[in-house]
Amino acid sequence: MARALVARGAQVRTLQRRPSGVAGAEDVLGSVTDPAVVARAVDGMAAVVHLAAKVSLAGAFSEFEAVNVGGTRTVLDAAQRAGVERFVHVSSPSVAHAGSSLVGAGAPPADPVRARGPYARTKAAAELLALARDGGAGAPHVVVVRPHLVWGPGDTQLVERIVDRAARGRLPLLGHGAALIDTLYVDNAADGIVAALDRADAVHGRAYVLTNGEPRTVADMLGGICRAAGVRPPAWRVPAGLARAAGGAVEAVWRVRPGTDEPPMTRFLAEQLSTAHWFDQRATRADLRWRPAVSIDEGLRRLAEHYGRGGVPVRRSTASTPPTV
Repeated sequence: MARALVARGAQVRTLQRRPSGVAGAEDVLGSVTDPAVVARAVDGMAAVVHLAAKVSLAGAFSEFEAVNVGGTRTVLDAAQRAGVERFVHVSSPSVAHAGSSLVGAGAPPADPVRARGPYARTKAAAELLALARDGGAGAPHVVVVRPHLVWGPGDTQLVERIVDRAARGRLPLLGHGAALIDTLYVDNAADGIVAALDRADAVHGRAYVLTNGEPRTVADMLGGICRAAGVRPPAWRVPAGLARAAGGAVEAVWRVRPGTDEPPMTRFLAEQLSTAHWFDQRATRADLRWRPAVSIDEGLRRLAEHYGRGGVPVRRSTASTPPTV
């Protein structure tokens, strides 16, 4: 997103815990939980895109709340004081997912009570907080986007974990792997966020789910990513009900004795891998005047190219997504 904005001549400033590496962007180093750093980052900016989050399947609720809710409040406060005109809050479809299938869904209201897990619940609370600022005195126009399962070359949150577990034979299919899911290629995610920024004055106060609009089965997507990386796709299956029960047990153990990486299974993850979740994109595309430019097949081709076509070893990463403004 930052590269796309720089490419069209925008003055771009990033707030992260480490340098962004984006040529032409000015970096401010720090966290969204630090009001002074956030104030410095938004000073003089006409628009803010708030991407920061603690992204994990496990961890203390207080940590998620501090970054996802407290950090969002800090960024909103700073943006309002600085006279920012447009504010894009990047959320997640999980804020309105209560564990059952989503089939042709729109963007129902975020639900912090029924959302599954600390990440989804705190992201839901943050989304409501952001939308509540829209239209307030001196507040920016706020629009929410919910990118769904973003993937692509260089991704450590989804792709690298899939490839790493598949390479070690620890990636099962839940049930028959036939649940239809939407995903979003990374370049399309960036373009969709920029489109929301451009259209904020016209569509503010609303939430939109962003996807490629090409539902594939879980087995197809996992297999495609694995083949692109040169590793064997998952070939063994676990009953979905058993995976959910096991995920609940792992969560209980993790609360007492947390591991150094993500838990191998949680109830939320089991639900995501065994239930359908795909979305009606008509309002998103019409209101944002945006369409995905990169198909899933083309994205998989680019992923294979990234891995040298034959696949290369990947390094397991335990770092969470750096907070970004």
